[in-house]
Amino acid sequence: MSDWETITLDHENGVATLTVDRPDRLNALNVDTLEALDEALDEAEAEGAGALVLTGAGDDAFVAGADISYMQDLSTPEAQAYAELGHRVADKIEQFPAPAIAAINGYAFGGGCELALACDLRVASEDAVIGQTEIDLGIIPGWGGSQRLPRLVGDEIARRLIFFGERIDAQDAHEHGLVGEVVAGDQIDDHVAELAADLAAKPTYALAAAKEALNQAHETSQEAGLRYERRLWSGLFGTHDQREGMQAFLEDRAPDFE
Repeated sequence: MSDWETITLDHENGVATLTVDRPDRLNALNVDTLEALDEALDEAEAEGAGALVLTGAGDDAFVAGADISYMQDLSTPEAQAYAELGHRVADKIEQFPAPAIAAINGYAFGGGCELALACDLRVASEDAVIGQTEIDLGIIPGWGGSQRLPRLVGDEIARRLIFFGERIDAQDAHEHGLVGEVVAGDQIDDHVAELAADLAAKPTYALAAAKEALNQAHETSQEAGLRYERRLWSGLFGTHDQREGMQAFLEDRAPDFE
């Protein structure tokens, strides 16, 4: 297990839990933290995690955003490098070969919102506050928010959130489709752990294929996506989990997936 100062990575029963651990800075993302996240995602994948949970330490924040004190005096080339690092982390979450759940347990602004957008599922605590707040810093979302947000909430809502830099509460985020569900703050850890455990118990290859196919829906035409789906679907035949899942169904018993 690697040793990072600003994040923790825990493995339990096929679930990898990745926690940004800078509560004194509301879990803001500096370069060291982004690089640690980048490495930890590789480690979680190498460990064969069946589900990934992303959350923040403390009671106040999921991830409050990028490190503004670091960004303030960046040159254009330096800003480009910082953007590429943030994009690499968000892309790894989006492409992680198992479902990723964002447990939004507090503030999720700017880059924090963008990491949540890269996850497959988003669960917010009742006291969470979410927003793409970059406009009031004189910039725009730089880690994928301008692309992932409209795909999730629609063009009009995304433009309003980004143009005004509005911070919305968990219930409004749920109504906009930005999060899938809202739970009490003292229940979010247990609830997300249950979701992750359920996912980790599913057939690994089928779940990875499902995620890959769903991601393609945003990347290509429907015709190309349908061809891609057919290849993924047929490629699962002959795997242990496909044979076991169908045999268990026919025998009316619980399947024993690998």
